[in-house]
Amino acid sequence: MQKTHVQDFTSGNISGQLIRFAWPLFLSNLLQVVYNMVDMIIVGQVLGKNGISAVAVGGDVSSLLTFIAMGFANAGQVIIARYIGARQTDRLGRFVGTMTGFLMAAAILLSTGGLFLRDVLLRLMNTPAESYAGALSYSSVCMAGLVFIYGYNIVSAILRGMGDSKHPFIFISIAAVMNLVLDVVFVIFMDMGPGGAALATVMSQAVSFIACAVMLIRQKEKFQLSLKAGEFIRWDGAMLRQLISLGVPMAIKSASIMVSKLFVNSWINSYGIAVSAFAGIANKISSISNLVSNAMNTAGSTMVGQNLAAGEFGRVKKILKSLAVITLTVAAAISAFICLFPDVVFGIFTSDAAVLAIGPGYVPIAVLLFFGSSMRAIMNALMNGSGNYKVNFATAILDGIVMRIGMALLFGLALDMRHYGFWLGDAVAGFTPFFIGLVFYLTGSWKKGVMKTKNG
Repeated sequence: MQKTHVQDFTSGNISGQLIRFAWPLFLSNLLQVVYNMVDMIIVGQVLGKNGISAVAVGGDVSSLLTFIAMGFANAGQVIIARYIGARQTDRLGRFVGTMTGFLMAAAILLSTGGLFLRDVLLRLMNTPAESYAGALSYSSVCMAGLVFIYGYNIVSAILRGMGDSKHPFIFISIAAVMNLVLDVVFVIFMDMGPGGAALATVMSQAVSFIACAVMLIRQKEKFQLSLKAGEFIRWDGAMLRQLISLGVPMAIKSASIMVSKLFVNSWINSYGIAVSAFAGIANKISSISNLVSNAMNTAGSTMVGQNLAAGEFGRVKKILKSLAVITLTVAAAISAFICLFPDVVFGIFTSDAAVLAIGPGYVPIAVLLFFGSSMRAIMNALMNGSGNYKVNFATAILDGIVMRIGMALLFGLALDMRHYGFWLGDAVAGFTPFFIGLVFYLTGSWKKGVMKTKNG
């Protein structure tokens, strides 16, 4: 019998499976955070707060265009997991071709539109004049390389949906090392500034995507994929509708959160270059808070999806309990560290006194971020894994727009807490998915009307 890379999570020890699946995902997320931080650290040390602000704002604008990749890739991961749970692996190849073709076409369109509107977006972000040129350069390069970012999200989602988290880690490791080397070459030796940092990131993503795609094609039998070239062009209508029905709410969720963050950051940037620079650091702290929770959310979504398709509702409850124990323990540990050593954490990015002076007031907000991230990971795994597009859509609107913008305006403007208020509002709103998911769980709705896979 031929060895397969596809993992079956409908039986066996849940905690062990969760940790084994999530551990490479955590390391992959860590490496992504590290090589994104490398851009900011190197640029910050070479160009100071202007460089940090440029990378932060340029990165924010570029990230806005990734919402479709993130939303639809997550949807694709869940659908693949459900095909496996329902023992329908014969449908995997056709679905992969449809999803890949659709998302790559979207990437080309968004890349073109982003380059056309980049100046407008940067001005809407209240980009400080001192960092405008650098932000324009950084965002332009990232937008031009959007197809590689989408490509890597696609192949990673395919592998994660099959329960394979090791290969994505290998390829993101390659990207991380390459990004570090190219950052040093482009920014320090070639003096290319923020644009050089962006080029290092895009080239690293491109190599990682191409290598991962080649591996997937060469070993398609081990992934139970019967890929045909025509399936990337002639999409399966029923499968595309299935992807869109789940992908649109997830994409809206990603987009609304990104838009609300851009809204918040545009106000923050208006408080001056030092605050704008610290906002970049705050974004990296936020990404650190998401390391474990995103890994657990991703692993949990695949496991929940498989078990729901197999009718194993008791195992779904145990998965959620394991997620809670792991994520909340980690949140407590990280919170303790930043409370005890805030100067060490913030000093990694800059030595500018004006920027560092903002740090102490941000520490309690960071603690809220850590726990909010951990708690929403538990229920996001249930909501995403269930494939329930209605609850995902409700979460997208309430979490991404109503609560995040509403809380930011309440604390930042109405209560006159200035930039701290905008950060606090964003942190408080991060608990929204947990409470929506809790209602979803307690009502038992996750057991009903689950996304069907048999007929598309």
